[in-house]
Amino acid sequence: MGQRHVVIAGGGAAGYFAAIACAEADPACAVTLYEATAHPLAKVKVSGGGRCNVTHACFEPRELVRHYPRGGRELLGAFSRWQPRDTVEWYEKRGVALKTEADGRMFPVTDDSQTIVDCLQSAAQKAGVRVLLRTGIEKVERVAPNALGSARSTFRITLTTGEVVHCDRLLLATGGNKSNAGFEIARQLGHAIEPPVPSLFTFHVKDPRLADLSGVSVGDATTAVRGTALKERGPLLVTHWGLSGPAVLKLSAWGARELHDCGYKFTLRVNWAPGGNAAALRAALENARAAHPKKQIGTWCPLGLPLRLWERLLAAAGIAPVTQWAVVPGAALRALAAQVGEGEFAVDGKSMFKEEFVTCGGVRLGEVDFKTMESRLVPGLHFAGEVLDVDGVTGGFNFQAAWTGGWLAGRAMAGRPAP
Repeated sequence: MGQRHVVIAGGGAAGYFAAIACAEADPACAVTLYEATAHPLAKVKVSGGGRCNVTHACFEPRELVRHYPRGGRELLGAFSRWQPRDTVEWYEKRGVALKTEADGRMFPVTDDSQTIVDCLQSAAQKAGVRVLLRTGIEKVERVAPNALGSARSTFRITLTTGEVVHCDRLLLATGGNKSNAGFEIARQLGHAIEPPVPSLFTFHVKDPRLADLSGVSVGDATTAVRGTALKERGPLLVTHWGLSGPAVLKLSAWGARELHDCGYKFTLRVNWAPGGNAAALRAALENARAAHPKKQIGTWCPLGLPLRLWERLLAAAGIAPVTQWAVVPGAALRALAAQVGEGEFAVDGKSMFKEEFVTCGGVRLGEVDFKTMESRLVPGLHFAGEVLDVDGVTGGFNFQAAWTGGWLAGRAMAGRPAP
């Protein structure tokens, strides 16, 4: 049949991983990766604040898939073939050790994303992958199966440079940005595209309770969108523009479509001390009043909240911070408990989480075989990464989906699919 030609569209995490997996599985295979920009692996470079959150220390596939608002069911089998443990071993074999932080996120021990970028580029070069930058894919046409009777389609690809190339296998790993060419190519080849909308984002909130509190954080809070079933728990951070942190980012991921549909205008309910319900909070405040009657209420928070935030909640409940606990009436304590446990904030817009742009939406999952990442509609066409309607919450889960999909696609394109 001659030499197999494989084209990878997209020089991000999934594209690079697929190219390496393909070239390593079949050294005789000609693998070419096209990246439309001058900056391959750009999201790898900026992720995790420049440290690169490579994956998450969750090694049980059934537990792992619970972190994917979209794609979890399809990824279950994929993660049984390639999961975080495999990712860790892959990097360690290439001289990059990873470390696990307290929240489960895994980073290179160097705390430098360039370590990951260098590793991927070195592995690609060593495997013989040809990488062309500033070269995108403009058009893809299917051509008839070859004369030897292969059922596999081949592809005629027009590049943005005007050059025309042919390949036996094509991987679209062009990311989730709605303007990327991968969606249009997939659509032209017969695939349905779920409309892409932002998935990981922070909330715009203008509220006197949060004014000038940028940088104040609470280690454990719950957030909920009033009128929906959306609810999350985790660290919460006050920013210049509103609220962020895992309790907001996870909520934004699970509610990506609902929040998009309401124009990012909704009421957010916050429990700053989620150890108990409203009655338990009132009881804790009453116990504090009995135990420290002479103490000024603004100098000490029995619930462990930062004092600057505590003072704002006191003001919202109508309590002066110089008031002694003993003279705070029961009605005021109830109002304070409501501010702590059931505070409502008007959200009016969103901001993307740093440079880590993540979307939900993409190629419809039922049209893809997650054993090989191959199209069920177009033989020889594969997908990996955010071009699929797959997205995870913050914490390394999106990269893990990229490594897994890239590895499975790469092996399959080399003719050596994972068992």
